[in-house]
Amino acid sequence: MSHEDVLNQSQVQLSTPPTAASAPGTGPAGKHSRLLWFLMIPLALCVLGLFTWLTKSRTQRALAASTQASAAEPVSVFHPQMGDLSDELVLPATLQAFSDAPIFARTSGYVAHWYADIGQHVSSGQVLAQIDSPDVDQQLIRARATLNQSQANLTLAGVTTERYHDLIKSNSVAQQEVDQNNQNLASQKAAVVFAAADVKQLEEQQGYEKVTAPFSGVVTARRTDIGDLINAGNSGTGAELFRLSKIDIMRIFVSVPEAYSEQIVTGLHVTVQLTELPNQTFDGQVARNNHAIDPTTRTLLVEVDVLNPGGKLLPGAYGQVHFKLASPTRPLIVPSGSILFQSAGPQVAIVTAKNTVELRKVVIGRDFGNTMEITNGISSRDSVVASPPDYLVNGMPVTVQGHVEVQPPATPKKS
Repeated sequence: MSHEDVLNQSQVQLSTPPTAASAPGTGPAGKHSRLLWFLMIPLALCVLGLFTWLTKSRTQRALAASTQASAAEPVSVFHPQMGDLSDELVLPATLQAFSDAPIFARTSGYVAHWYADIGQHVSSGQVLAQIDSPDVDQQLIRARATLNQSQANLTLAGVTTERYHDLIKSNSVAQQEVDQNNQNLASQKAAVVFAAADVKQLEEQQGYEKVTAPFSGVVTARRTDIGDLINAGNSGTGAELFRLSKIDIMRIFVSVPEAYSEQIVTGLHVTVQLTELPNQTFDGQVARNNHAIDPTTRTLLVEVDVLNPGGKLLPGAYGQVHFKLASPTRPLIVPSGSILFQSAGPQVAIVTAKNTVELRKVVIGRDFGNTMEITNGISSRDSVVASPPDYLVNGMPVTVQGHVEVQPPATPKKS
């Protein structure tokens, strides 16, 4: 082949367009590659979006848990301790004299002498002091003279009336004069009664110059001395002369908690102990109660009478009254600070299984100071908040930080 033929053949090949089979990417393999890329890109975007959503959801849950944990109230809890099943109730009380009376004067004057001092035992009717009252004495003399004069006038009026009755029979006097004398006789009789009443009043007032004891007892105060000016009655400075107390029977008023009020009956025997006489007991019994619960203290006022023939019990002394009662249930012991005193009454805060607060009403028994008895409302298995804040409400979330041990009362029988 010549040089020209080779050149012409090359030109022909260069001028001929390529076929479809020889074009890059136009075959079956090229179409499959492009389809694969179109499918992989959306899939990758979906995987990326799913990963982003899961990461964000996990972060939100962690943030919500952290927020909830920070909003929950941190508390410490305890389980109530079982108290003693005791049938004795001991309550503090102050002893009082069965009768206690101030002694006043019924007549005015000056103290001439006094016969009883503090600590002295006196009998009913015994003279305690003598009052010098010259005004009353002079008034009595004048009243007796008036009575004598009225009696003389009455005698004369009686004689005159009898004469006129005799004269009227012979028509020697008029009926008008007879009637006038009858009226004069009645008036003189009334004058005598009036004068006699004055004398009686002044005699009794003169009798009050002797100040006597109204009952048997001991003189606990003397507030007068010889020469003191005394005003009749209970008014004015220094009006009270003596104070007398009847101590052969002592009266004790006790405030019994409402939970035990139904067991306090009249005639119930009790024993009384005094701090200054630790080895002695005094027998007494419930005399009466006021049949009403004090809405402030939730207690029943009970009066106990104790015989005191030896005089060892003194008015105003501090004592402890022991009541023998039947305890129907065993109480629970809780710290005093765990009880909420609100408008709904005494309550405690219980932590439920869902870590939320449940406020329960309780019935309080004896008070030991740092601890108190709960007779109804909770059980020994409940988790009670140790020191609940006042803003706790039902359903409020809490977190338990620890447990507190309840210390038993130092004196289990004292309240």
